[in-house]
Amino acid sequence: MHPARFWRSTPFRLAVAYAFLFVTSSLLVYSVTYVLLRKEVYAALDASVEETYSVLQSTYSPGDVADLLKTLETFSRLEKGDMRVFYLGTPDGRRLAGNAGAFKNAKGVETVTAADLGLSTDDRFRIVTGMLDGNRLLVGQSLEATEDLAQIIFSSFAWMSFATSLLAVAAGIYLGLRAQKRIDAIAQTMNEISDGHLARRVHLTGRGDDIDVISGQINAALDRLSDLMEGMRRVSADIAHDLKTPLNRLKLILEDAAIRENSGNPVGQQLQEALEESDHINATFEALLRISQIEAGARKSRFTTLDMKHIFENVADIFAGVAEDNSQSIVFSADAEASFPIEGDKELLTQLVVNLVENAINHCPARTRITLSVRRLDGRYVAAVEDNGPGIEEGERDKVFRRLYRLDKSRNSPGNGLGLSMVKAIADLHGLTVTIEDCNPGARFLIVWSGRSQPN
Repeated sequence: MHPARFWRSTPFRLAVAYAFLFVTSSLLVYSVTYVLLRKEVYAALDASVEETYSVLQSTYSPGDVADLLKTLETFSRLEKGDMRVFYLGTPDGRRLAGNAGAFKNAKGVETVTAADLGLSTDDRFRIVTGMLDGNRLLVGQSLEATEDLAQIIFSSFAWMSFATSLLAVAAGIYLGLRAQKRIDAIAQTMNEISDGHLARRVHLTGRGDDIDVISGQINAALDRLSDLMEGMRRVSADIAHDLKTPLNRLKLILEDAAIRENSGNPVGQQLQEALEESDHINATFEALLRISQIEAGARKSRFTTLDMKHIFENVADIFAGVAEDNSQSIVFSADAEASFPIEGDKELLTQLVVNLVENAINHCPARTRITLSVRRLDGRYVAAVEDNGPGIEEGERDKVFRRLYRLDKSRNSPGNGLGLSMVKAIADLHGLTVTIEDCNPGARFLIVWSGRSQPN
């Protein structure tokens, strides 16, 4: 992967951002901790210095300077490395006792340097001073332990920040490379598809992460695209096959009309037949266009809350007379509490039911019983159009929903092979599932609510 692409990758930039955020927050925590700790240590240090001064002052007996000198010398000898300093001297600057070389007057508890006390170290001290029996007394304690603690905290913070930043950058590099590898695989798949390899799909790792989710959505879109391309290929082949006959017939009719016209014979009948053939061809193309519009979702703006039970009942009433004229019968049945609430286009859903009923009427013989039913089964809403006619062979059940596809035994029946294709397109638009079952004898078309349109 090119370095410029890697530095711009989201995982790496997130890792760097998290590292910066961690270092910034740690610095804030360190600063607050140091200030609070310094305050507490200084308070404890000041209390210790004042307590030592008070002890020396309270144990001093007036006029007993020798005992005070002995006590100060003892304290001075016990100290290692000038951690605590003492000074007792006269007002004119003569030192009497202690390990400090000079006196530095202080108001309360103050911080002074070692040079202020005549010492050669680089330490700083917290001191308290006062007069004791006409002499100047100084008691102090080094800040070395406090400053060492601050240095330890700072060093710990620095190393922790360095290690965290290093780990964050390393993690960003690892995650960036891994994510980019998967993204490159997606890009390669898309390039192969654009080159015509429509069967290619993005590999899923099974982790269920965001890239897997996107890859699954891409695969679903590619499946849909592949189905549409295959559908277009089939439609083109079906149009060439199924419209060839009516177009040839139209040509023959027009040629016959031309011959009769040249012979001075009337051509009214031939023109009427040509008009009927052209109407049939136009109806086929209009149906194809309507199916394409439905599949594109152009009618979703007209969706309202409907009950499929009422649509089935109305269609059964309307076509009862048509079936009776064809020596057939139509029956509607529904469970007492059955309904089929759905968000949809009333005109299209009515067209769906009408096409199923017309399909049964046109392809079933006399004395066929056609049943329309609505019921609730295992928590699902199910509607059905079934008959006791010749039925549909199992191998043909998926094919009948293809555009312009007609069963061999239905070639002489009315229709253009688009009725069930329109049923499938309308069902898909509304989130319904259409399947075909065997009624022994006959066929049953099931319309099942699949969850897109929530029932009330």
